[in-house]
Amino acid sequence: MKKDLISITDFSKEEYLRIMELAADFEKNPNQELLKGKVVASLFFEPSTRTRLSFETAINRLGGRIVGFADPDSSSATKGETLHDTIRMVSNYADIIVMRHPLEGAARYAAEVSSVPIINAGDGANQHPTQTLLDMYSILKTQGTLDDLNLFMVGDLKFGRTVHSLLQAMSVFENPIFNFIAPESLQMPRGFKHHLEERGIRYFEHEEFTDIISEADIIYMTRVQKERFSDPIEYEKVKDVYILNKAMLENTKPNVRVLHPLPRVNEIATDVDSSEKAYYFEQALNGVFTREAIISHVMNLK
Repeated sequence: MKKDLISITDFSKEEYLRIMELAADFEKNPNQELLKGKVVASLFFEPSTRTRLSFETAINRLGGRIVGFADPDSSSATKGETLHDTIRMVSNYADIIVMRHPLEGAARYAAEVSSVPIINAGDGANQHPTQTLLDMYSILKTQGTLDDLNLFMVGDLKFGRTVHSLLQAMSVFENPIFNFIAPESLQMPRGFKHHLEERGIRYFEHEEFTDIISEADIIYMTRVQKERFSDPIEYEKVKDVYILNKAMLENTKPNVRVLHPLPRVNEIATDVDSSEKAYYFEQALNGVFTREAIISHVMNLK
């Protein structure tokens, strides 16, 4: 039976920990020829830099070959080909498909159609499970644990698929606390808060965080995503609402680390880059090792 990764909830806690273990192994030795003779289809119906390049780096380091496209304008989608037909066709060519798509639910639909495993590299504002696993690996590396952590999620919590997936994954570990910092129009959707309530997990909502930042173990910054707004005036109102600068980190815990799925616009000032508490560029590097781990796990290579 083929294994897909569409939603972060497709994996169990044990599988999360297995991915962490494999990622650490790939970090020690990134070049392992586990995909030799295999073809990976990389289908990016939506622009991407880090996700696409880190997947391609992971595939190359595993010795696999890549087919696909980084721009839907160069695919038959421009001729009106349906997602159903594209996936049916590509699954004849490849051993596994990595796909990003702007429509929520597109990855789940592709998994139903495909004869080979599908890895969701982001579907609209819905899920981004491979980002979540690299975030978890980054948290584990910097904190030494995934239990008893105070997680600050800042910015666009309404459309931010990375925070939605991370919330679901971290809620299976011991005693997390979530602090949601967002303007009223971009608050965490009710369904995710209900998910925490059902599990008896504490969460707090704020519109400012300068006076509580000293409590954080992880500060997870997100950009306000212009592409998710139908009204440019609404975007202009909230785009600069939170800007983290180096001075704000002065009275934070020694172990605190600033994460960001990138790209940043201006929500993290460049002076933070020189702080030992900044971790977002290392986080992006962790994406290569984690995606090697995910491919290996899904294809049962290790």
